Amino acid sequence: MTKKWLAIVSAPLLSLVVYFALTYFNFPQPAALMAVVVTWVAVWWLTEALHLGVTSLLPFVLIPLFGIMKTEAVAMQYMDQIIFLFMGGFFLAYAMEKWGLHKRVAFRIIMFTGNTPSKVLMGIMLTTYLISSWVSNTATVMMLIPAVMAIISQKEIYNEESRKNISTAILVGLSFSATIGGMATLVGTPPNMIFAGMYASQFPNGQHVTFLNWMAFGVPYSATLLVVCYFILKKMFIPAHHNIAFDMSYIQQQHAKLGKIGYEEKVISVIFSATVLLWFFREDLNLGFVTIPGWTKAFGSLSGYIKDSTVVIFTSFFLFLIPSRTKANAISNAIQGKEADPDNLNVERNEPENLLEWKDVTKLPLNIILLFGCGFAMAKGFESSGLATAIAERLDILQGMPIPLILLGVAVLVTVLSEFASNTASIQLVLPIVIPLAASLGINPLLLMLTATFSASLGSMLPVATSANTIVYGTGDINAKDMMRAGIILDIAGIILLLVYMLTLGNWIYGFKIFG
Repeated sequence: MTKKWLAIVSAPLLSLVVYFALTYFNFPQPAALMAVVVTWVAVWWLTEALHLGVTSLLPFVLIPLFGIMKTEAVAMQYMDQIIFLFMGGFFLAYAMEKWGLHKRVAFRIIMFTGNTPSKVLMGIMLTTYLISSWVSNTATVMMLIPAVMAIISQKEIYNEESRKNISTAILVGLSFSATIGGMATLVGTPPNMIFAGMYASQFPNGQHVTFLNWMAFGVPYSATLLVVCYFILKKMFIPAHHNIAFDMSYIQQQHAKLGKIGYEEKVISVIFSATVLLWFFREDLNLGFVTIPGWTKAFGSLSGYIKDSTVVIFTSFFLFLIPSRTKANAISNAIQGKEADPDNLNVERNEPENLLEWKDVTKLPLNIILLFGCGFAMAKGFESSGLATAIAERLDILQGMPIPLILLGVAVLVTVLSEFASNTASIQLVLPIVIPLAASLGINPLLLMLTATFSASLGSMLPVATSANTIVYGTGDINAKDMMRAGIILDIAGIILLLVYMLTLGNWIYGFKIFG
């Protein structure tokens, strides 16, 4: 039996073992069946027994077959609104790529950060971290992926032996640093805002969590984790013999060849910047001492209908509507009889009429859309089958344990859960469980809720663990095994750091009184 067929057959067999183990421990049958789906998909993903796009269709078949959800309900998950955010982000990326703006940004990053792969990695991770602290992690990766791919494509500055490792480090660094950056502020990622809303409603008289005291904890913790992540990736993928300085003159020459920024690049930059600003100020921005109202408030009761995906699809329309100056000049010159070379005129007349044409976006990767849908379908299946609740209810084994061990149990559980379900779904399912748990254990609920919230952003092993992971995996320049190897080390480091910071800095900021 070949290695491929061994992986194909082992997935359902291992799923059966998981099913009987969970039923033995009195898990509800729907929850045990959902665990079968998760195990089956996970094994095929990790072994790459089949193409990820094919594996991503498995929940569409198994979840209805097992009676967990109707086919219509599963199908809806494969067109979740965040997929349109992904599509709109790619529209912007394709426009940048088409007119060379991504190369201009990439060369600027390299010239600013330095002339070795490790310095380029550091620059990209720091840039991503700072942006994702304020803009959604998915949007951050979408806006930077064209420039990152342009850096990776510069084969002249890497030798072939080191290129694969370096590209893996940079792409995984982009994804991981976006997720880490989301921990820094209350608006950095949806789980943070879900926590803030749930805590305020459940404990109106409790310790206030403000934008500033969140950052007082979130920034030091996430910044430390970013540094740890950088050294993990550098150690794993950029050893000393690969970290060779390249000739910056090549990069400078390539940047000079681009010339002055053109009309099309300027317009795309404006559309791109407008998109980011609309994302940034879409909802109220609470700075602790002042709240900046979100622009969607102008829509009154309809404000909740507008998402980040709505914004990027709206701004993408301008890419398809605004004519390029190149085409306009060609037509103008032809009318005035200024064009002397008929062949050249023909080429110019064949230039696209707008900044972006539909033919430019037909390469949108279907496999990544399916991968997104698979993740959403499994997250919904976790909820519908009762698997997440069944797992969370097992937390009662923490009774009587020391607080650090209780925090460790919560952190590990939520981190593992967020590997398969979205971090948003994970925190929505876990927070209602840890609130009564904290009461029964006599622990400050804020301690458990914060631990769970930060842990929801730690899951980073699998391509579907986060949208950022899915996007970078979709480039085809990394494989699942490399992401998993780096991700599991980062998960462990993140949990250890979280416990240390929660027991020290968190104890001081929020007054948990852990030590009396």
